[in-house]
Amino acid sequence: MKRLFTYTLATVVLLALLAGCANGVGTGQPDIEEDTPVILVIWHDKEEAVASVLQAKLDELNPYIVVYLERKSGLTETLKLVGNSPANAPDMYFFAHDKIGMYAEMGILSPITDFVDASILAGFLPKTIDAVTYNGVIYQLPLYFETLLFMYNRALMSDDEVPETTRDLFRFMQRNTGAGMFGFVEQYTNAYFIAGWIHGFGGEIITSDGVPMLNAAETIEALRYYGRFVRMMPGEAEFATVNTLFREGRAAATIGGPWLVPGLREAGIDLGLAQMPLVSETNMPLAPFMGVQGLHVLRVAAENEAKNEAIRTVLNHLVSTDIGVALAEASGSAPALTASYELEAVQNNEMAMMMYHTASIAMPMPNIPEMDVMWVVASNLLVDVNLRNRDIEEAASAAQARAIELIDLMR
Repeated sequence: MKRLFTYTLATVVLLALLAGCANGVGTGQPDIEEDTPVILVIWHDKEEAVASVLQAKLDELNPYIVVYLERKSGLTETLKLVGNSPANAPDMYFFAHDKIGMYAEMGILSPITDFVDASILAGFLPKTIDAVTYNGVIYQLPLYFETLLFMYNRALMSDDEVPETTRDLFRFMQRNTGAGMFGFVEQYTNAYFIAGWIHGFGGEIITSDGVPMLNAAETIEALRYYGRFVRMMPGEAEFATVNTLFREGRAAATIGGPWLVPGLREAGIDLGLAQMPLVSETNMPLAPFMGVQGLHVLRVAAENEAKNEAIRTVLNHLVSTDIGVALAEASGSAPALTASYELEAVQNNEMAMMMYHTASIAMPMPNIPEMDVMWVVASNLLVDVNLRNRDIEEAASAAQARAIELIDLMR
């Protein structure tokens, strides 16, 4: 109710302002009725630092277009319920790309190419465009992307000790694990983290056409090999445990995302970043998932004639290096626009440049609907194998059967 009052009051104020300056429209402003500002709502799940940067950029469109960013808990599930409702759905949402397939199949998304010319989209890193494409259609305007990175505490692992291969990492763990200290820790029951090890053996969690691969030879080989590392990690693998050990200087290295960095720097960790090690058995890198964050347009908003042109203006306004760089800095991630990497500010940003290089080996998270099932089933498999010591082949076969069953039900 409070938000509704705020929106209404803002509209009244803007109408009053516009009535007094109807003749003051300069060139370059959107082709919108001067006495009728268009109000758009964007749902998001981002931290305040990221939202405030985006809001400042969007405010440049005032008073012709007024955009409200609304932080929405349970965003993805809520969109499933109201995505087709003109009265309840947002006009756009700001989120990662991995739900695109599900929403596209539900018919609630509008192609980004309806608003942004293909020649402009060609200016984004190709892998970011690949990530946001489903069945040949682009459904997101990429703003920035993130990958997992190899992180180490320079007080416990020198730059010369950074492992180039998994064999190097294993030997370092052997020398530096014991008495409450760990050479390396990570969330070994979380499929998002362990996917990189599976990719490093040439495997995948699910194929691009929705076939689970949990009992594939590559997956089993990766889990068997990875078990040697797990045995030198703590008995718990939750985020809080791994983060605490690394932040408190009781673990020399981890594989983590940009969300760890603010807390690590606050704790005084001398943080080092490095390329992912090569899997010694395959000579392939640990290839993490890549998540692309950006704006998606709801079909009900695109079909609204008054909002359609405003959405076009908003999206094209965000195709700029300044907002990409600012968002990347606020989120600890990397810009999606290729031209950003010509800027000194980006070239001097160690985190962004490491993600840029990691992107060459990273795998975009699958955006197909079936992946919704796989996150849970694959993570349960990791619990069975890495915590409960269940036979790998038996657990993988059971997980494969469960994944197929759930996908069939979903379809």
